Amino acid sequence: MKKNILLAGLAAGAMTLGLAACAAPAAENGGDGDGGLIGVAMPTRSSERWIADGNAVQAELEAAGYRVDLQYAEDDIPTQVNQIENMITQGAEALIIASIDGTTLTQVLQDAADAGIPVIAYDRLIRDSANVDYYATFDNFLVGQQQAWTLLTGLGLTDLEGNPAADAPSGPFNIELFAGSLDDNNAFFFFNGAMNELQPLIDDGTLVVKSGQTSIEQAATLRWDGEVAQSRMEDLLTANYSDGTKVDAVLSPYDGLSRGIISALTDAGYAVGVDFPIISGQDAEVDSVRAILAGEQFATIFKDTRELAKVAAQMARALLEGGEPEINDVETYDNGVKIVPSYLLGPVPVIAENVQSALVDTGYWTAADLGL
Repeated sequence: MKKNILLAGLAAGAMTLGLAACAAPAAENGGDGDGGLIGVAMPTRSSERWIADGNAVQAELEAAGYRVDLQYAEDDIPTQVNQIENMITQGAEALIIASIDGTTLTQVLQDAADAGIPVIAYDRLIRDSANVDYYATFDNFLVGQQQAWTLLTGLGLTDLEGNPAADAPSGPFNIELFAGSLDDNNAFFFFNGAMNELQPLIDDGTLVVKSGQTSIEQAATLRWDGEVAQSRMEDLLTANYSDGTKVDAVLSPYDGLSRGIISALTDAGYAVGVDFPIISGQDAEVDSVRAILAGEQFATIFKDTRELAKVAAQMARALLEGGEPEINDVETYDNGVKIVPSYLLGPVPVIAENVQSALVDTGYWTAADLGL
């Protein structure tokens, strides 16, 4: 079912790339600049993606002469609240926050507003607060669409832009759906974007969700935990595929979940090869890119954290230096209290054929990182 698709021109549409990616933990409270202190709150070090984000934001701000208080909360909400409170107490002049739960920061953000400290939501929208000044993120609905298109590409139904294949097979194909954590606003954009593309094919019978679990509440994975995804995939296989039928594709919104799903499939006897299920992903993590090259995971969505870090840092600098942050969206991101002015970056789908051009040639990963 898998199609070999040459994507030589795909990476040319990616953003102009800046800082070299780094996967080593950043030193906290670093920087000797005199431009003032900026607090950067990240959710966890358990994902290499967030480590790269923290490093890149810190490097951008320190290069501009600011001191940085970079903190990771290890997915513990009270810890993140305390960290932000401490940033305010220590005199932070701006806050860049990638929230664990976008609904739990209302009071600490009010404290920031009372102290005249602007707040930039980083990649995850902070909800239910008027005290969010700007939002730096990717086009998350498009991310979800691209995840669906990679599944359909692997099944031979479309290309990576969703255009129907001329020689598309009729199916039906068995698929299962996974979503992110319900306390992360992005999870809804990813899932809705994907279902925008998949639902018509579910309705006409080309795709069959054998478990019947098609709502985000049924598909959700708390805290984006790969072990939770592995356990759910095991349960889905036991309950729905023990009659000898096979799952053909799995929608996964994040590489960490994809790896858990792959473990469940291989433990259940699926062998990597031509009939291994098509599995999507997101974040271009090293282990998952290696899995793509090995034929285990079909695709990931590359969101260049270096570019996102630049946007967030430029927003903070503009706010502190009397300028106006650049935005390109004033309609999409309603946090329940206000439309948050946003800057959206473009994601890039990556399959085996364009790993080199999208990830290595751009300097995001080295060939050695990926075992090339």
